[in-house]
Amino acid sequence: MIINSMTKSIHNFHKNLKYNYFSMKNVFILIFLSSLLTWVSCRKDEIITDSSAKLSFSTDTLIVDTVFATIGSTTRRIVVYNKNNETISISSISVSGGLSSQFRINVDGISGNEHHDVQIEANDSLFIFVEVTIDPNNSLSPFVVENDLIFLTNGNQQKVHLVAWGQNAHYFTPKVFPTNGLPNYSCLDGNCDGSLPPVNQTWINDKPYVIYGYLVIDSADVLNIDPGVQVHLFNKSGIWVYKGGNLNVNGTLAEPVTFQGTRLDFAFKDVPGQWDRIWINEGSTNNIFNYAVIKNAYIGIQAETLPFEPNTPISSNQLILKNSQIHNCSSIGLLATNFQIESENSLITNCGQFNFMVNGGGKYIFNHTTIANYWADGVRQTPAVYAQNYYQDINGAIQLRNIDSLVYNNSIIHGNTDNEFYVEAISPGIINYSVSYSVIKTTFGGGANFSNIVLNPGNSLFIDEVNHNYHLSAISPARGAATVSSLMVDKDGVSRNPPPPDAGAYEY
Repeated sequence: MIINSMTKSIHNFHKNLKYNYFSMKNVFILIFLSSLLTWVSCRKDEIITDSSAKLSFSTDTLIVDTVFATIGSTTRRIVVYNKNNETISISSISVSGGLSSQFRINVDGISGNEHHDVQIEANDSLFIFVEVTIDPNNSLSPFVVENDLIFLTNGNQQKVHLVAWGQNAHYFTPKVFPTNGLPNYSCLDGNCDGSLPPVNQTWINDKPYVIYGYLVIDSADVLNIDPGVQVHLFNKSGIWVYKGGNLNVNGTLAEPVTFQGTRLDFAFKDVPGQWDRIWINEGSTNNIFNYAVIKNAYIGIQAETLPFEPNTPISSNQLILKNSQIHNCSSIGLLATNFQIESENSLITNCGQFNFMVNGGGKYIFNHTTIANYWADGVRQTPAVYAQNYYQDINGAIQLRNIDSLVYNNSIIHGNTDNEFYVEAISPGIINYSVSYSVIKTTFGGGANFSNIVLNPGNSLFIDEVNHNYHLSAISPARGAATVSSLMVDKDGVSRNPPPPDAGAYEY
């Protein structure tokens, strides 16, 4: 009985040992699988904290073509990519205008203009929907409505620019996006389709014209602008009159044509550099600006042959400025290379570098023109008028080009520096220039090139140059300083009688 009892106990022991062995084995397997699952889960949810890790976007600028009816509204999509191998956490996504912005966003199905701790898994993406609502008839709304969509990730700030159209206007937006350094542009034909016939278009004074990017007046295209038209150009935007194109600005004394930026609030009334330039290459006929106001650009007008090479002849057509004003350009008012320009009863005023600069080549005549530079937005050490008979080509080489004629008659060249007129001729090239019956402030020794001039007068020329009133004062030395010419009336339509007339664009 004792032996049988021991045998039974040993059998039960082995039985229990075998059971416990398999139980422990299962436990170890479960623990291993659980640990593996936990490790994989942790790897999947690991969030990158490296400040060099950044987001990528489907676009850096989202242009929303606002649908104008009574209230414009449309929806566009931005895709945000995490191209890293770990999950990324975006601390915040917000619209720069906050709750007052006309833009609204929806992030991953959740509405609101501010979102926090938004995660994107490794090599995954996130959809953001953008909506804008603008009352196009609100005259206080700017022409171009802007905000930024701001992303803050691991201390990095990234932005997507949001752009939409404000007031009712004619809008020109880019259709061509070059990769060769040229600006994005649209064309008069609407599609920039070279197979279409040339366009002859007239802008009437019904609504403002807003240009975003560059508007190209292509070869053989013609643009006529009626009296009173307001042209607004966005930041870095411009008009490009390509070789063979033609631009005619037909303003009047009562209704001038104005080229300016898109910011209409009072604080931007006199801010220079708000848009780029009007760039004119040799036209099919003369490009004429009559009663035009060009203000607050980087360069007012740049006129040159294209391409500009050593053997390119002078432009066969002219840029003609009549009764016009180029004002408050952050760099240059009128820039010319190998062109022909004629100016009468016009003003070029207050520019950050030069009012008029010629880089070599061409024929230029200024009659009853006021060139006044009282730039107050910084230190200016450049003359109002500067001419040189050379330029630097695309290879960096200096090329000489004689200036056939640079003539100032019955004009004013003045400003707040000691020397407002200077010419630089590199031998063997020449600059044929003359200044006659004019008021000029300069330390440059013109000698025989100056005749019948009032040299270096005081600061009593104008009524109020600080507030841009360039009419002559009662004691102005420009009164009676001119000689009789074919211009019988001044910029305001005032008769230039009795002789002798006054120098500059205005008769006292």
